[in-house]
Amino acid sequence: MEPLYQTAALCPCCGNGFETPRVRPSFKRAVAVDTDFCSHFKGIHADYYVVRVCPQCGFSTTENSLSSLTDAQKENYYSLYGRMWQPRSYSGARTSRQALDCYKLALLSAVAAQDKDRLIAGLLHHIAWLYRDEGDSGQEMRFLRHALESYRRVYETEKVDNDAKLMYLIGELHRRLGERKEAVWWFSRVVNDKRIVDAAMIKASRSQWQLVREGNEDAPEWMMGGIPQASGGYEAQAIG
Repeated sequence: MEPLYQTAALCPCCGNGFETPRVRPSFKRAVAVDTDFCSHFKGIHADYYVVRVCPQCGFSTTENSLSSLTDAQKENYYSLYGRMWQPRSYSGARTSRQALDCYKLALLSAVAAQDKDRLIAGLLHHIAWLYRDEGDSGQEMRFLRHALESYRRVYETEKVDNDAKLMYLIGELHRRLGERKEAVWWFSRVVNDKRIVDAAMIKASRSQWQLVREGNEDAPEWMMGGIPQASGGYEAQAIG
């Protein structure tokens, strides 16, 4: 059995029907998960196939993206990016570079359509993960910074004070960016807020808080099972 199969998709921008590749569940083999929910896979990389790219107009989505666009949103996409699109397909097996292209297309599409802040934050975070896989720490840090700013915006605009996963993730991205004081502040909020009952996130925040306080920043990543998968529409575990 082949690890990839084709599924039908409908572009919310131009209405074009097309096929997009997906990974069969039995081939999604994550062998480790980093402390910011980045999964590392054995064999085929499931994250490469989250984004659906319309070959006709280039508008790109995930399962969490807007399912329909207004005329104004379509016009904005075409004026910013769609008019420059050269028809091409991502319906086959994807390389790491092609996966990056797909995520960046999804990011441009989401920004043009003014999609949800959570979705945009998740896309930025996924791009950082793909650069991590490539060993490009400079670009990884750049996109982690953008993701952090977007997650902060989600926290401030949605005003969900006890969103433990989001608060933990903000703290963890501060830690990865070398901002120890800010990291400790967010971890301590998760640990000390009596309204938070997410035991896994409390445990994770306490562990990372201790890491920062001890200055043990080079501790190995947690292996699969050390931190649970975050809920959400992505096959990977960013909050999106």
